[in-house]
Amino acid sequence: MTTPFDGITPLPHLGVIRAEGDDAVKFLHGQLTHDFALLDLQHARLTAFLSAKGRMQASFIGFKRSPTEVLLVCSRDLLTPTLKRISMFVMRAKAKLSDASEEFLLYGLAGSAIEKVAGSAMQTSAKADLGNISIIGLPPADTVPRALWVAPAGTPAPEGTPLAEGVWAWGEVQSGVATLTAPLVDTFVPQMLNYESVDGVSFKKGCYPGQEVVARSQFRGAIKRRAFIAHADAPLHAGEEVFSAAEPEQACGMVAQTAPAPGGGSDAIVVLQLSAAESGALHAGSADGQVLRLGTLPYALKDDL
Repeated sequence: MTTPFDGITPLPHLGVIRAEGDDAVKFLHGQLTHDFALLDLQHARLTAFLSAKGRMQASFIGFKRSPTEVLLVCSRDLLTPTLKRISMFVMRAKAKLSDASEEFLLYGLAGSAIEKVAGSAMQTSAKADLGNISIIGLPPADTVPRALWVAPAGTPAPEGTPLAEGVWAWGEVQSGVATLTAPLVDTFVPQMLNYESVDGVSFKKGCYPGQEVVARSQFRGAIKRRAFIAHADAPLHAGEEVFSAAEPEQACGMVAQTAPAPGGGSDAIVVLQLSAAESGALHAGSADGQVLRLGTLPYALKDDL
């Protein structure tokens, strides 16, 4: 790494949906890909909200602030339409969903900043509460630990070395776990972003919208696309198509998330047809666009476990 990945940064690109009420947990359990019924106060969940066809509408980091209050952290550009859609299913449940983005502060912590703020290292998906402050372990980036700091508005910001927004974005890419944004809505089933391999899907819970599609993809060998980490020498954009020189007339994938690379160019999470990933000679934007070079994921895929 040529750029230090150690410090603290605000996360204005994220928003917060609050679910509260006696049925809040039960309601979310029936709507999202992960098990919220068994979620305790010491852990968080990576999860997604799907269409009936199994396509991702939003992704979240969800955690309980109390037995009757859950916060869902998501990309801010998806919050309003996602909140509207999920709220349609509340009906008679004793649960209220609202946009609580202005009621909470969100910061990213990287490297030694986590121990300085939390008092100890954080495992992925572990949650520690310091009064009203919640700190959630995130997947590491290039082996460097990361965490999400969430606190009520008005709470003093965590102290530490400022971390540039672009460097944090690069860390998100290096984690290999994409956050769904507006250009990607209704494009991927969770396995295309490797969510089942990073504990973003439970196959033991009950039904939720799109569950049959997800299960069929998993157990009938229907996963034909996967997420990979890639590098290009010029800027990339979420939603940009990827082409293979072997079949230049048709896109074989899409850029899911991107950030400036410390050494120049762009790093990205890209979703590719498995056959195209194996063939090499990948290009962004068009069949003769800039070259994409695939890197190594920081985790094993479920198929490989």
